[in-house]
Amino acid sequence: MGEPLIILFDGVCNFCNASVLFVIKRNKKKDIFFAPIQSIAGEAILKRYGQPVNIMRSFIFIENGKAYNKSTAVLRVCRHMRAIWPLTYGFIIVPKFIRDGIYDFIAGRRYKWFGKRQQCMIPTPELKARFLN
Repeated sequence: MGEPLIILFDGVCNFCNASVLFVIKRNKKKDIFFAPIQSIAGEAILKRYGQPVNIMRSFIFIENGKAYNKSTAVLRVCRHMRAIWPLTYGFIIVPKFIRDGIYDFIAGRRYKWFGKRQQCMIPTPELKARFLN
């Protein structure tokens, strides 16, 4: 088996935390692991894949030894979910500058629209195995 699938997310963002819970419920193989960007594990993974450690406006998905960000990361995650979600990967044909423009619009307003936590999400005991320390 290759490297694990990993989502790095903004741990204090309410929208990002809700998105992680959304993926957890729909990840068919339970093979995606998670780490807040602000965590020691998140920072180490960012450095390992040559990503800036001070980015908080991007969602990073590690798949097959490569780091994907923004809309490409989101669409690649959808391929690992059940029901109709894998079909959304078809939006990959939309030019990246358009997809990322929409992503950046939402990312730039997510704290205003959804709020922010004082600290990163603490996973429940049953979810703890899916989070990297």
